[in-house]
Amino acid sequence: MTAQHTTPFPSASILGYPRIGRRRELKKAVEAYWAGRIDAAALDAAAKQIQLGTARRLQELGLTEPAAIPGTFSFYDQVLDAAAHLGAVPARFGTLLDADGQLGIDGYFTLARGTKDQPPLEMTKWFDTNYHYLVPEIGPETRFTPASSRIVDEFEYALAHGVQTRPYLVGPVTFLLLSKASDDAPAGFDPLSRLEDVLPVYTALLEKLAAAGAAWIQLDEPALVADHAAPAGHVQAAAARAYEVLAAAARRPQLFVSTPYGSLDGQLGTLAATGIDALHLDVFKGQVPSAAALAALGNTTLVAGVVDGHNIWRNDLGASAAKIAELRQSAARLAVSTSTSTQHVPHDVEEETQLSAQLRSWLAFADQKAVEVVTLAGLLTDPAAVQPAIEEAKAVIASRAAAEGVRRTEVRARTAALTEADFSRSDYGVREVAQAAALQLSPLPTTTIGSFPQTAEIRTARARAAKGELSSAQYEQLMKDEIKRVVELQEELGFDVLVHGEPERNDMVQYFAENLEGFDVTVHGWVQSYGSRCTRPSILWGDVTRSAPITVEWARYAQSLTSKPMKGMLTGPVTILAWSFVRDDQPLGETANQVALALRDEIADLEAAGINIIQVDEPALRELLPLRRADQAAYLDWSVRSFRLATAGAADATQIHTHLCYSEFGAIIDAIDGLDADVTSIEAARSRMEVVHDLEAHGFGRGVGPGVYDIHSPRVPAEQEVAELLSTAVRHVPARQLWVNPDCGLKTRGYAETEESLRHLVGAARTVRAGLLEAAV
Repeated sequence: MTAQHTTPFPSASILGYPRIGRRRELKKAVEAYWAGRIDAAALDAAAKQIQLGTARRLQELGLTEPAAIPGTFSFYDQVLDAAAHLGAVPARFGTLLDADGQLGIDGYFTLARGTKDQPPLEMTKWFDTNYHYLVPEIGPETRFTPASSRIVDEFEYALAHGVQTRPYLVGPVTFLLLSKASDDAPAGFDPLSRLEDVLPVYTALLEKLAAAGAAWIQLDEPALVADHAAPAGHVQAAAARAYEVLAAAARRPQLFVSTPYGSLDGQLGTLAATGIDALHLDVFKGQVPSAAALAALGNTTLVAGVVDGHNIWRNDLGASAAKIAELRQSAARLAVSTSTSTQHVPHDVEEETQLSAQLRSWLAFADQKAVEVVTLAGLLTDPAAVQPAIEEAKAVIASRAAAEGVRRTEVRARTAALTEADFSRSDYGVREVAQAAALQLSPLPTTTIGSFPQTAEIRTARARAAKGELSSAQYEQLMKDEIKRVVELQEELGFDVLVHGEPERNDMVQYFAENLEGFDVTVHGWVQSYGSRCTRPSILWGDVTRSAPITVEWARYAQSLTSKPMKGMLTGPVTILAWSFVRDDQPLGETANQVALALRDEIADLEAAGINIIQVDEPALRELLPLRRADQAAYLDWSVRSFRLATAGAADATQIHTHLCYSEFGAIIDAIDGLDADVTSIEAARSRMEVVHDLEAHGFGRGVGPGVYDIHSPRVPAEQEVAELLSTAVRHVPARQLWVNPDCGLKTRGYAETEESLRHLVGAARTVRAGLLEAAV
């Protein structure tokens, strides 16, 4: 069948836009709703204001054609949105659908946040980004039914206000590939086997959108640019089947399939043959297809993702123009877009007036990227008019390359002088003996990951200090008071290894960026990490060096308050890169080594201050892993080596910890082992200890702390629940290796829930420890 509408695909468009609001209005509204300060109507009104404000802004920036503006708003997560529209509610949550079979906003948030008795859906990284999505649970028993009309309602609301948007939904193949088998599913069950059952629900949504007047729908299929456990041919066949069915719908909008984050690799012809109307290719990160491959498109519009939606550097318009010219030779219909959604970058660089004019000229946030897309689309009608912009971009890129601080002779000399000896410590067996003698810890030692709740008082003190309302001495004393409180609390709870709580740190990456050369930070540069949680990635623009110790005095003070071991807390080189906007003018491995050397110096200073346990967090190790297996070995080599470079100077008796969170660890277990950390803490509570099977199969031989308390949800786990998780770990990992800790840092939680949860954690550790001692008698 053909589409109900024949509106041409807009010549200039973007795949998505930041949805949190320019001043995090969505975060504030959602959290106010959770706290009971506003009702559902007020939440809906705030959401509508953000959606309409986004549409108006993008029109101002030049995206004026029908369907140029994507409807990518979400209250929490786009994968959760797809699950809601499909009615894919796990049976363990009971009945969340209302009498009309719809999933209301409270049921929606229940899946994201859990209940007293049920943990929320698992959360993991969205491809190679720092965004986290909620993992649907699909089994043979999952019933698919249209359970939400929000995609239609949002389109109709915008249309009523004069804006014809392009509705967005995660596509059926990606939805199922990103799902996990439900607890009740038989061993070996593949959620992709339910494809035929989800397609009727997608078809019904298409028909409703067509009836509402939608000319186009964007179905997002990034899973098609990644390798999966399923054979490539199986995934390709599923994509072919899905879009043949959807293209044949009796009434539907025109189908636009987007494939961000990499190359489609051989599936272009398969998708084009299904009858879809437009296909997006990421030709910024991926390769421009051959002329023969492009010929398979026929009259299907090729939407070229030439503007990077994932980083903040100004587009090389000349290079993009060359790609567009190459594509025009073979593609009958061509449009210009971003490589990915711009949800991964902040709103507007012009708001960052504290940055130098020179640095701002190098950057393009979401608004600037929309303008770049509009500019490049001009090549399709009037190439000469675009030439001045191309020349301006060329000049700016040249000035960036020559700017002071981009290259530092002393930094380059130090990295050039590195030898293999700089990347290795003594054998673990030697270190283990030295650390056991120095630390004298009980079996199943308890600790936390690093941060404690950042109260309103802490945030207010930091803001007042930044404004000059508090002197340095006053601010320092307030932070020391909080550190003392945190240390006393941990001692009262009975923890074995303590942390200082990090009250002085605004963010685990930004804090280091503010104290290292080669970085700058933003004021309004917020991006969504997950749900209502946002982060402000720092800007790594030049060679990196450390001019003075960063964490040492805080750690020294904290250690002076207790006789128990105090952990020094650092953020690792890979995570500093992953959670920053990193320079794109040299290999990532070179930049990582520069950061690693700065951290190596910090570790040496911490040791000199008497700190015997130092944690170098790498929660983002999995995040940058290339989506294609052929590219992964090179990444894992430089990322592991940068961690080892940072830590290899530590003495044998110094225990090096690391922490990883929310990823599929089985895929990189060799790399985790290769870090050669003495203790590795890993997210495990929300996935119910899945990782221990990977650890057991691998024969992981060093200390490991699979998390037993999910801190990304407000629920307080019962002591018995924690003990059961810990007992599961003991069955698969030797007890002498196990540590007991939460999944992640506690910064985002409140003190009441944190204290109760940590009390349960320590109690569970004592119970399981006692059982081990009894069994040994």
